Amino acid sequence: MSGTEGTSRREAMKLLAGAAGASLVPGAVRAAVDAAAPAVPAAAESPAARLRALIEASDAAATRLDPTPRSAAVRAPGDPVFVDPLSDRWFDAARANAERDLAGLRTIDPAALGPVDRIAWETFEYRASREHDRFRSGYWDVRRRTPLNASFGLHVELPDYVNGAGASFGSVADYEAGLERLDGFAGWFDSAIARLKEGIASGHLQPQVIVRQVIAQCDAFLAQPVEQTPFYGAVTRLPGGFDAATRARFEREYRQSIERRVLPGYARLRTYLHDDYLPRATEAPGLWAMKDGLAVYADELQQHTTTTLPADAIHATGLAEVARIRSGMEAVRREVGYDGDLAAFFEHVRTDPKFYFTKPEDLIAKFEEIEQRIWAGMPKLFARRPRAPFTVRALPSIGGQRGTGYYRPGPPDGVTPGVLWFNMAMLNTRPIPTLETLTLHEGIPGHHFQVTLVLEDASLPAILRFGGITAYSEGWGLYAESLGPELGMFVDPYQRFGHLDMNMLRAVRLVVDTGLHAKQWTRQQAIDYMLVNTSMAPRDVAVEIDRYISYPGQACAYKTGAMKLQELRERATQTLGAKFDIKDFHSCVLDTGAVPLAVLERKVERWLAAPA
Repeated sequence: MSGTEGTSRREAMKLLAGAAGASLVPGAVRAAVDAAAPAVPAAAESPAARLRALIEASDAAATRLDPTPRSAAVRAPGDPVFVDPLSDRWFDAARANAERDLAGLRTIDPAALGPVDRIAWETFEYRASREHDRFRSGYWDVRRRTPLNASFGLHVELPDYVNGAGASFGSVADYEAGLERLDGFAGWFDSAIARLKEGIASGHLQPQVIVRQVIAQCDAFLAQPVEQTPFYGAVTRLPGGFDAATRARFEREYRQSIERRVLPGYARLRTYLHDDYLPRATEAPGLWAMKDGLAVYADELQQHTTTTLPADAIHATGLAEVARIRSGMEAVRREVGYDGDLAAFFEHVRTDPKFYFTKPEDLIAKFEEIEQRIWAGMPKLFARRPRAPFTVRALPSIGGQRGTGYYRPGPPDGVTPGVLWFNMAMLNTRPIPTLETLTLHEGIPGHHFQVTLVLEDASLPAILRFGGITAYSEGWGLYAESLGPELGMFVDPYQRFGHLDMNMLRAVRLVVDTGLHAKQWTRQQAIDYMLVNTSMAPRDVAVEIDRYISYPGQACAYKTGAMKLQELRERATQTLGAKFDIKDFHSCVLDTGAVPLAVLERKVERWLAAPA
């Protein structure tokens, strides 16, 4: 879907932080990181035990550095609640973590591991090696000086996190930690300004369009009364068991923190961006216009697609897919009896009130109704189902400044629902014909189904349960959409058109992302191309294009991953013939979680080669 669309949040955090990888660090920092990490078993223990302990240690160390972690349970006494992701402390610790990961992996022979642990080793090795390569190439040096991200920046991510999309508020300790987190977050604004100044000095400048977006987002937060900011949300939900004095103290201290620290931080960033940075920012929106930008973009494509496909090849694939999907759209236009051309049909879908709800509750009810119809067909294609339910809720913060939304799973308890945080602002841009496809992608059998299955499988190594690989995850989400006909969806031709329209969006992304960052397209050129080839509302198109400008390469992962999954399904069908069982194929793809595409391909090949 539009917006963050199930993006690996940790990867987004690394982008805004500007660092994660491997290198030696000062002894004091390294010692602190190592002391807080779980101990790795001695060499006498089995290779599998050593690998899993290494993975757990790595995950715990990364969580302690995450400003919006899944859980605070791994924090040791004295650990800070918030480590500024732009600080030297964060940077050095992240490098130390990756160096330790690589060193640990070298002591484990993957040939001595069972099938699941072998996949975990391959995935872990890919991740650690990529981080090391990014340091050696200077990628993180550049990204550290260009921290602005209008889609996933900490200035929009943390407000969502503390307002119900992640942070826990149930005890006095939780509320104390929340105050510490806000204090640390307030300091982050000064770090961002300092890093931007470094970027000016080194010639690494971000586009004006990103700067203007972030300024507008700062303005939106500054316009809110303290009680209506997402930072005050936890105070409105103080547990009933707190005594009056405790309640009054938290009300006072949170108000003071927001008034005196957090909102002034937004104001400082806004002033600096408007007065000092914007006049120096690049006019062109793409990375090609930035010093070292083409090398950075090539790295972004590799990171997000887990392939070495160059920009030109991805662009060409996108053009071919756009042409193919347009022919399907033309067929639906004729089927519904619309007399105008495809451009007029797009405008019809964009503007006819019958294609839009006017109340958020009606939109949510439609999601729920669609989900139940999907579940009826799932036993034909899948052997398992997750325990945790799926639900849709309104996006917490500044909807007018955000994309369509994102999915976020709950904890692996089998009870807490996974949530699609859906932007309920401007309902006249949320077309009903896309809702079956959105439910397939974000819910069942898409992100919620895929993510929750592995979260609930405690037998898996942590990297497979909790890891995120965009090409796999978003590729699966897009592949899940293609299962609609097999699940009884798209009977209505307008829902079929909505499916094609969203598939077209992912094809267009290949064209415009590479166009913007490698082929010197203007922002308006990218907007015009998307408007010509999709029925998306102009406002949503602009938001999409600005997302690609903020987060280069990520948009190319969807089609790349989905096309690989379709290729593997076709290969399995041809290889196994009458013995092919779609449920077995889906189990093979899903049961070890999100992995790089090359790792997935090797896994499927081993499955196909195994004795029947």
